[in-house]
This record gives sequence, structure tokens and C-alpha cells, in this order.
Amino acid sequence: MSTFGTHFRVTTYGESHCRSVGCIVDGVPPGLPITEADIQPQMTRRRPGQSALTTPRNEKDKVEIQSGTEFGITLGTPIAMMVRNEDQRPHDYGGGGKSDMDSFPRPSHADFTYLEKYGVKASSGGGRSSARETIGRVAAAGIAEKYLTLSHSVSIVAWVSGVGSEHQFPPTAQHPTYATQPEFLSLIDTVTREKVDSFAPIRCPDSASAARMTKTIEQFRDAHDSIGGTVTCVIRNCPIGLGEPCFDKLEATLAHAMLSLPATKGFEIGSGFGGCEVPGSTHNDPFFVDPTTGKLRTRTNNSGGIQGGISNGAHIYFRVAFKPPATIGQQQATARYGGEEGVLEAKGRHDPCVVPRAVPIVEAMASLVVMDALMGQVSREGMRSRLPALEGKMSGMMLGVGESGTNANSGDVARVVNGGGDGEGK
Repeated sequence: MSTFGTHFRVTTYGESHCRSVGCIVDGVPPGLPITEADIQPQMTRRRPGQSALTTPRNEKDKVEIQSGTEFGITLGTPIAMMVRNEDQRPHDYGGGGKSDMDSFPRPSHADFTYLEKYGVKASSGGGRSSARETIGRVAAAGIAEKYLTLSHSVSIVAWVSGVGSEHQFPPTAQHPTYATQPEFLSLIDTVTREKVDSFAPIRCPDSASAARMTKTIEQFRDAHDSIGGTVTCVIRNCPIGLGEPCFDKLEATLAHAMLSLPATKGFEIGSGFGGCEVPGSTHNDPFFVDPTTGKLRTRTNNSGGIQGGISNGAHIYFRVAFKPPATIGQQQATARYGGEEGVLEAKGRHDPCVVPRAVPIVEAMASLVVMDALMGQVSREGMRSRLPALEGKMSGMMLGVGESGTNANSGDVARVVNGGGDGEGK
């Protein structure tokens, strides 16, 4: 349907060329300071018309909070937010019978499938399949990010890591997965949104890669064509213990969130597909005791910060693949809804590549996933805290593991009982 989340529930509404788009957010904790000023920066990063690399549609995308706050403080009641569509051109798509486009299902677009599913479809743009729908997601994420920042200093940063065949971190014989490339590991430690935006409009934080990617998009744009790409995202300071085995593992909900975005075609987390090319002895993430905190952590992070579907405290990082935008300016031989063969030359305003504007949308969905998972875990911990203490029978003590990471009685390295949580112990 149009609702995402279990505890932090986001319902979006609106089509690409209706009067407004927006969302209703339920489950927002009361007492959170929030105003339009907290939400607008990401809306502005997402908006169309930013540069010659994006659609020329000119929208301010100014968000308006309609309910759920008073004097800039959340009340705990549903928050409604709205963005008005100001630069509407439904006639570009056949609205009102002024164009031939409405007689064709656009190749690789959602026109045909929406019509088959509902028996009716929006005549203008992509309707609900348009990226315009993501405005509600980004607005809702502004609330989630504010809470995550104040409560746990969570930092979520995404950037363009590939356009067409141009990659920021191409695989090599030594590093078939970017998860082991020193440059990548250094980047996810330090990258910021300000750094990413300093490479606008392409949003790839590397000068050489940004130049190549920009040139690629320009070539396809000038040929009235389109091209796809990838966005990489890192989540830092994510609390340990988020994720709900078995069907709502944290990587599963992240995949759900990312693949719900328009134009997405792939998702990989941690070492991803490249990690399948190395042996377990290389891929495993050994533990050690951090001398600063006295707690266990992993020496490497091929797992991408999630093990057994549960966050382990390391950086969570993943990559999302976006296909070339379906609507292009070239003539395409195709068929009309009636079955007659014809030639479609699409009108309207569209991105030649979606990834530069997808950056804040990927960040938004990541924040919604973390917020929802955190609320579930906090609820569980709150219920557990009302029970009598188990006097050392649980946690590490169950396995005889002391703070040193060894058996508290014999000094031997503790052995895990009954297998692991990632496909082992079957």
C-alpha cells in the first residue's frame, strides 16, 4: 500500500501533477523540537531544477507542517506535511487530449502495469510511480533524522558512486569488493553531506570520478537519452541490537526501503556481490576488545555493520542501483494501448540520470528504517526492564565471557554454543 513502517508509520499521498504531495507520520515521539526549518534542507536537495544534469521542472518544494506540533514541539499525534505542486504541466502527457502520449504505454514505465492493475491510471507523468511521490518520504525522514541525531548522534550520508560504467571504486583483482578498499573505508569514516554537496550537481566526493560521471550524463542528455547509476550510503553510530529476526532483519528492511524507491533495480550491503568471490577466511570479521571502550568490536567490516540481521555497532553501508529513467526524448517504435504499432517521442521534463537527486531520498529511507527499528528495540528493552534481574544468566555471561573476551573461569577462549546466526548452526 502507501504506508511504510511498524512503529514509526509514514503514509504518503499524491501524484506527479496533482495539486499537492505529502505525508502523514504516526508514532512520532512527543516533545521533539521540530519545525519546517529542520525538514526543508533535504527537501531542497531533492527538488528538481537544480542543474543542467536534472529535469528542468521548477518546483520550490516548500514543506508545510499541517498538524501534530505546537510552538515547534511534537505533540505525539499524527503529523501531516504538504508540498504544493506549482509547476504542473499535465498537457505534456496527454491530459485534456492535447498530446498523443496518452495513447501509448511508455516503454519500461508504469503506465501499462498501473492500467492493468487498477483499470485506470493517471494521465500525467508517472502518477504514484513518479519520483514526485518521494517528497513525502523525505519530509517524514526530516523528523526521524532529528530524533536520531538528538538521541544517538546517528549520521547518515549518501553519495553518487557510479554513473553508467564509471565507478568511484571499481573492483580489482586484489579488491573484488569495495568493502576492503582502503580509500572506501577511509571515506565512510569521514564523508559528510557538506562534502558530498561540494561536488554538486553530481554529488560524488571525488574530483576525477565526478568529472567522468558528469561527462557521461551530459553525453546521454545531449543525445536525448538516459543512463543509470549507483548510490552508496553509510549509517554511522547506529545503536547495537536493531533488527528483527527472521523476516525483518535490518538488512531486509533496508532492502525493502531502497527497492521501494522509483527506478531501483538492485541492493547490496557490506561486501555485497564482490564478497562472494573471496573465501570465508578472508571474509569473516574477527572480534577484538576495543581498548578505548572495553567492548567487543570487529577488526574488519565485510558484514556491513549487520550480523544475523542485527546491527553490531559498526558502520552500516550499502549500495543501491538505479536504472536509466524510462522516459527519453528519442523516438521509440512501440505499440499503442489498442495494439497498433506506432512511434512514440515522449514529451515532458525528465532527469537524464536520477542518481544525483536520489542521494537525499536514499538517506531518507535509511533514516526511516533505523527510526522504526530503534522504536521497536526501545519498546522491547522497556518491557524487559520491568522484569526481575536474571543475575548474570544472560548476555555474555551465558557463555562464560568476561569483559576480556575470554572464559571468565578458565581463561580459555569462549566457544559459541549451537552455531551462529548467519546461516550456521543448522
